[in-house]
Amino acid sequence: MAQFKLEDEMKSVLKMDAPLTHGPQMKWQRKSVDNGNLSMNSSAANGSLLASSKTPMKFSNQPAASQAKTPSSQETGRKTPKSAGAHKTPSKGSKTPKKTPLKAADRFIPNRTTTQFDVSHFKLTREIQQENDPQEMLSPSQVEYQRVMSDNLNGDRLSHRIISYKEKAPSAPEGHQGNLRVLYSTTKTPASAKKTVRHIPQVPERILDAPDILDDYYLNLLDWSINNQLAVCLGGSVYLWNASSGEITQLCQMDGPEEYIGAVAWIKEGNYLAVGTSSGEVQLWDVAQQKRLRNMTGHSARVGSLSWNSYILSSGSRSGNIHHHDVRVAEHHVGTLSAHSQEVCGVRWSPDGKYLASGANDNLLCVWPAQTSVGNASQPLHTFTEHQAAVKALSWCPWQPSLLASGGGTADRHIRFWNCNTGSNLSNVDTKSQVCSILWSKEHRELISSHGFAQNQLIIWKYPSMSKVAELTGHTARVLHMAMSPDGETVVSAGADETLRLWKCFMVDKETKKTKSKSVGKEPGSTLRTMIR
Repeated sequence: MAQFKLEDEMKSVLKMDAPLTHGPQMKWQRKSVDNGNLSMNSSAANGSLLASSKTPMKFSNQPAASQAKTPSSQETGRKTPKSAGAHKTPSKGSKTPKKTPLKAADRFIPNRTTTQFDVSHFKLTREIQQENDPQEMLSPSQVEYQRVMSDNLNGDRLSHRIISYKEKAPSAPEGHQGNLRVLYSTTKTPASAKKTVRHIPQVPERILDAPDILDDYYLNLLDWSINNQLAVCLGGSVYLWNASSGEITQLCQMDGPEEYIGAVAWIKEGNYLAVGTSSGEVQLWDVAQQKRLRNMTGHSARVGSLSWNSYILSSGSRSGNIHHHDVRVAEHHVGTLSAHSQEVCGVRWSPDGKYLASGANDNLLCVWPAQTSVGNASQPLHTFTEHQAAVKALSWCPWQPSLLASGGGTADRHIRFWNCNTGSNLSNVDTKSQVCSILWSKEHRELISSHGFAQNQLIIWKYPSMSKVAELTGHTARVLHMAMSPDGETVVSAGADETLRLWKCFMVDKETKKTKSKSVGKEPGSTLRTMIR
């Protein structure tokens, strides 16, 4: 029988005009069959989703009619017979893989218990409210609810973006910097050209005892000479501390037990010291000989402030008067200034000798021209009334002689800056505490101020922004007096806690200072100016 079957098949193949009953289906036939299967599967899946109480049905790639009649292999335990018209597709490769039927585990069934209804409701309501300008419709509680939900949803993504200009990229480790780092740097200048931040020690370099120093805001008991000698008034005595050798000597002492020293001031050359006493006397001492040269009288009350302008010594008294003394002549009293009604606690000559600034307990700050150093005067060039407390802290800017800084007492707490050429107030800053003393730096565009209650600290300010550079703490009582070393690097502070503290807060790079000194020495006429001085 086999040979007859083969012969029949050969005849059917050789008949070219007869339709093919065997062989693979056309492409359009296969596509229509696949589309029909997919539509049947999707409709069956939708039907199973609607049925909530029954177990979802299993699907196969066969048509619905065959699925209904033919039992599955799992139910009958036998193989499903193939259809009569189905034949294997002849191909050179491997057999076409069978399509596995969909299982219940492959289909996603949402669990309503874990659905985030709050998050979905928040997103939907936010989109609707953004279209209808929600800020006018929401209550404060709803606005707070939206803020909390937004924070929970977004987390740190609101502040940490992929592209952010707040934080710089981390620098490459040492030895891994490329040659093109200058081109791709975020700043205009390379990192090597940046100025390094100056280190300011937060602890004093040295602490000295100052027993019996008077706790009096209106006195000036500290001064540092150009010869590196520090004069300190302790009760009725004046002591000299040599900062180079550390040697301490007693210069003078008052005769009576109730007498005390109210002020000291070095002459510019550093070989003479002026001393103001509680009895209203102004004494002139030769430090090298440890001998009193003159005793100049004239004040009716104690002398609490002194300032030199060449050979003119100006002294401020509790009576409110300022006397000018010419130390070269026998009749030393050459002028009187009488604009203050209460004790004069601050007197300072400008570096160029053109102006004299005076502050008193009557809250007035007066600026006098140099012409008033001879004769009597009651009308200053400028009178500033902005301070609300006693004006003791006075300091002239070293690089701008007409710029004056003044500080007020407990009721004022402000540092104010004045242009004495025009009489205008340049700026103010509230220090939050009593201002006792002010000093300008000679090497930096900065100034330092000492304060009383409540921090008893020293503050370094950047001028003109008046931003705080550093705060130096350590005194346990108000810091009444300050003085600067001849090199401008060290500041000594005297407090009511009977201690002297030396702060190395204005240090300068030695190489930079050496370069500046060489450039200054090469200026034309510098040798001539040195000979004239």
